[in-house]
Amino acid sequence: MFLMQKKNQNLSLTLKLIAILLSAYSICRLLFYCFNYSHFLGLSLLKFISILIFGLRFDLSVIILSNILFFILFFIPFPFREKNGYRIILKWLFLTVNSIAMLANCADFVYFQFTLKRTTADVFNFFGGGIGNDFGRLLPLFLKDYWYVFIIWLILTVLIYYMYVKIESKRTVKWNKEGYTYQNQTATFLISIPLFIIAYRGGFQLKPISTVTAGEYVSTKYVPLVVNTPFTILKTLDLETIEPNLYFKDETELKKYYTPIHEAKNRSFKKLNVFIIALESFSKEYIGSLNKRTTGYTPFLDSLISESLTFTNAFANGKKSIEGIPAIVSSIPTWMNEPYITSQYGSNNAIGLAGLLKEQGYYTAFFHGGTNGTMGFDAFSSLAGFDNYFGRKEYNNEKDYDGNWGIWDEEFLQYAANTLNSHQQPFFATLFTLTSHHPYSIPDKYIDKFKDGTLEIEKSIRYTDYSLKKFFDSAKKMPWFNNTLFVLCADHTGVSGDNFYMNRVGSYTIPIIYYLPNSALKGLNPMVTQQIDIMPSVLDYLNYPQAYFAFGTSVFDTTSDHYALNFNNEEFQLISTNYSLGFNKSKTTDTYNYITDSLLKNNLSITEPILTKELENKTKAIIQTYQQSLIHNMQRVDK
Repeated sequence: MFLMQKKNQNLSLTLKLIAILLSAYSICRLLFYCFNYSHFLGLSLLKFISILIFGLRFDLSVIILSNILFFILFFIPFPFREKNGYRIILKWLFLTVNSIAMLANCADFVYFQFTLKRTTADVFNFFGGGIGNDFGRLLPLFLKDYWYVFIIWLILTVLIYYMYVKIESKRTVKWNKEGYTYQNQTATFLISIPLFIIAYRGGFQLKPISTVTAGEYVSTKYVPLVVNTPFTILKTLDLETIEPNLYFKDETELKKYYTPIHEAKNRSFKKLNVFIIALESFSKEYIGSLNKRTTGYTPFLDSLISESLTFTNAFANGKKSIEGIPAIVSSIPTWMNEPYITSQYGSNNAIGLAGLLKEQGYYTAFFHGGTNGTMGFDAFSSLAGFDNYFGRKEYNNEKDYDGNWGIWDEEFLQYAANTLNSHQQPFFATLFTLTSHHPYSIPDKYIDKFKDGTLEIEKSIRYTDYSLKKFFDSAKKMPWFNNTLFVLCADHTGVSGDNFYMNRVGSYTIPIIYYLPNSALKGLNPMVTQQIDIMPSVLDYLNYPQAYFAFGTSVFDTTSDHYALNFNNEEFQLISTNYSLGFNKSKTTDTYNYITDSLLKNNLSITEPILTKELENKTKAIIQTYQQSLIHNMQRVDK
């Protein structure tokens, strides 16, 4: 039996199917822009049209990659491919693969505002397993809150199905002995393979296109518009390992710009208790006293700031909780695509604050009211050297469960204070709040006390601030309070309604507060600092007696060059006094004076070459040291 049909009917139908998918991806890109318009201000119509055109290259690549099994089965030169049963299988394979791709695109319509980048492969860590069943628990909640996104996805899926059926129904094929031979079909099959490879690679260049390729067309700010979510997910599936960059071959020159080794203090060690409170999504934007406003969401924090040493130019190292906690307690940032906790380096022989202070006789504890396993914090706390982890399970009182994430902040903060009362001093404790996380719910008893504000998150920020006040009211009565250094900071920033706080610099600004009752630690300090500086700052203040490894720098070290570094959309951003530098691993993309140019409009990389080169060398030295340290598992000082 032989196939009777027009010579290139299958190829013609395939091109039509690809055209349908390219149209669907372009619709998703347009909707993505509409949903996140405030993050792409200043984009002209002409520029947006060019982005739609550039995006086709990335869309075509992922369409081929995700549908490769379908295309092979569609072109395979054997008669059984025209059987009704076989064609039904192909239809549902096509629909399943591409409906999942559309779902990924649609999900980022709303998820982008939390991470400021397209979703990457680490999203699969939330499907259960190693870091808990967060995805399964929260999916119904997101479907409820963002039901309209589900409707959009459903419409796109139905349209794809309709167009497929319409196009595929035109295949009028009959078999008989007088038909064409297999030669034509085999030739078409063999010709299609290299075409698919070229389309997947994005052209004839040396390496296949990746997210960083989008930087060839637009600035970092617009990279999420050029790429698509299935592309960023599939392209980061194999990014568990770091590809090292060797910028400096001379070790002496490298250390001239940066070293993570901190020398021992020769002064007497102060055995103060240390209590770090990581505040979920507490952007600097929400705090009135740090924005020269008489009103804010955090009246208690405002009052505490007046009695504390507070840094007004403090920055998060990442955009997710899973990235923030290792940075805060162990001075380990996520300067790669995979969060440190879930990367292959998460089990490196690193030692953070918990491990170092435990060697000095401290009791160490990590408190997080979330369901045990959430974000992998329980596993990480064990690796980081904490003696005990206290979560929802240990709290053991479901009447205080918020129905979404875990135990309400008010009750859990009181639980932490009382638990520490039953343990020895000195202690090192870390507590991570959770109520100010989406869906921003608060206890029913406070509905009238904390109402919705301009931003949806406002009521939960007010509630957590109130919970902090009650915690400190209780802690002041406890015997350990006056001997405790408190450090308060955000794990990352939250949603914003301000142009500065939505740009590349402002979207990382957080409060970092050091409070020691009845001490000289007071005032507002404009020094640039970051989450990874907390560990060396605490150890410096305590006069830690041994050398140690930390990627950050102590805020009490006035001889060091202070900076902040973060990584997003395949680009590093170095923030120093007044200036920020964008660096894409191979070259500087921009330099801005974020003090005089808060909306980052005037690129100084050409007009300020000496400054730019100095910042670039600093960035390169940090990146190289970080990568080599993780790859070779050298994140501690041998004693």
